[in-house]
Amino acid sequence: MADQPDARRFIPLGIAVLTVSDTRRIADDRSGDTLSQRLTEAGHRLAARAIVPDEIPAIRAQVEMWLRDPAVDVVITTGGTGFTGRDVTPEALEPLFEKRMDGFSAVFHRISYDKIGTSTLQSRATAGVAQATYLFVLPGSPGACRDAWDSILAQQLDYRHRPCNFVEIMPRLDEHLRRGASITA
Repeated sequence: MADQPDARRFIPLGIAVLTVSDTRRIADDRSGDTLSQRLTEAGHRLAARAIVPDEIPAIRAQVEMWLRDPAVDVVITTGGTGFTGRDVTPEALEPLFEKRMDGFSAVFHRISYDKIGTSTLQSRATAGVAQATYLFVLPGSPGACRDAWDSILAQQLDYRHRPCNFVEIMPRLDEHLRRGASITA
């Protein structure tokens, strides 16, 4: 395939993984391990990894730090997407979204439904773009992380994926910032 004129080369991305949990530590963070292993096996760089408690300020502070880091192209969080009082990851991160990726949630739930049926309703998985960085907010189970990576993210974070992928539009994610005041609300 490399001999074909339209063949594309893989472009590794810097991906940060954030586990949101009051109880997990690196030693027992199976969801964070699942994501870290899959993204590195795909050829991407694990740019950073952290665990923070289920608290809006802690979640937001960690992600905002990564948004300022030029080595981080993508942030994937795991945990805090349910309905209990401590599940606040969407509340922490959705205000940062410049653009919401509604299709991610729809596709994630379709895939999840095929595996766990109506229990998928208990997840508020979401995604968006902030400061030219992709943010994916996943449930805190290894199975959900595996499904999201294997069925969505592995393809969309691979420049070779056709007909389109997230990587090819990355250079244009901050066009609105470069145009500045010429954009009106």
